[in-house]
Amino acid sequence: MSKAAEFERFSGSLVKLMTLDPVDGNRHFEGRMTWLGDGRMVLELTGRKKSKKHESVEAGARVEIELANVEKANLVPEF
Repeated sequence: MSKAAEFERFSGSLVKLMTLDPVDGNRHFEGRMTWLGDGRMVLELTGRKKSKKHESVEAGARVEIELANVEKANLVPEF
């Protein structure tokens, strides 16, 4: 995904993305995307266990990300 129209089209989908600059101390996120418009989205995070590099992230936490800050984004298959 790279264009605003693609992000809007896949609103509600599970995505994995990486940002150019850290958001809340992280650059890697996975969660359900909600498109806000004006080049912004919200991810409801799926959660992640604590590791040496990253702090734990609780499932259901939300993070707002600017589209201009997205380096790479991919849909996560749901079965």
